[in-house]
Amino acid sequence: MTTAPAPVRAVRQDALADLADVPAVSRWARNGALRLHVLDYGGPGVPLVVLPGITSPAVTMDFVARPLRDLVRPVVVDVRGRGLSDAGTDYTLEAYADDTVAVIDELGLDRPLLLGHSMGARVAAVAAARGVPSRGVVMVDPPMSGPGRGPYPTSLEAFLGQLARARRGTDADEVARDWPRWPRTEQELRARWLSSCDEDAIAATHAGFESEDFFDTWPALRVPSVLIYGSDSPVVTASGAEEARETNPDARLVAVPDAGHMVFWDNPGPAADVLRAALDSLLSPAAVPPSNAVTRSSAVPRIRPAKEDLP
Repeated sequence: MTTAPAPVRAVRQDALADLADVPAVSRWARNGALRLHVLDYGGPGVPLVVLPGITSPAVTMDFVARPLRDLVRPVVVDVRGRGLSDAGTDYTLEAYADDTVAVIDELGLDRPLLLGHSMGARVAAVAAARGVPSRGVVMVDPPMSGPGRGPYPTSLEAFLGQLARARRGTDADEVARDWPRWPRTEQELRARWLSSCDEDAIAATHAGFESEDFFDTWPALRVPSVLIYGSDSPVVTASGAEEARETNPDARLVAVPDAGHMVFWDNPGPAADVLRAALDSLLSPAAVPPSNAVTRSSAVPRIRPAKEDLP
């Protein structure tokens, strides 16, 4: 009996051609043997390290990063197992945070701002809580599921179904059935790039949404912090937002109206305005870290999920 080969990641030719229209340079960093691809938009501004979500290669956040070039220098990361970056064997938040530190160090980014969406928001929080030198962190709709907090709202089967369609060869019309509100250009990009995502990366990260607790990190942040969430998000609910306010009163929380979890895709204009205001506030001379700020050497202990919680 012949065993079917395991599905492999694939980057479509028409996806690679998308990079011709992105005003950024491809650069690479290493975390040990693992090679990480980033899109560096350049410019004299303060670096902004952008960490996308579970199935969002770097290029899919071009529409978020590009308008910020007059304010910051966006550096968007293809996180491990997505886009052009290598796959890994470890998809814990600590592993993703190690990659973030490697990008900052190898590219010589001086006290960058950190911006993460969904999974990327959790990674940004862990990196910031370690005491990575940073001017501040913006977390957009971080999954607040975790041990004892109930399941993540989107099932793993839903993610893998979308990935299977991408491998088969999906298009924007089919993507629109899952994401009808998105701008057409973003539906097209997802159709072309989703097949670059590693199935193991998605499965392990999804498991982490329910085995690693955002609230183990959130109260430990000692840098200026802003949490942006969709007013209709099933991921950051009203009770989750309230817990976030209570457990980190130094942070600022801002809701984007008429937006779900995919905040920038659901309501692009208002989401962009809220993000720009958040970055402006963090770049202000008045945005100083709380007086009890930690340094990198005194970062909080690393968080590791129990082995039995891993897939």
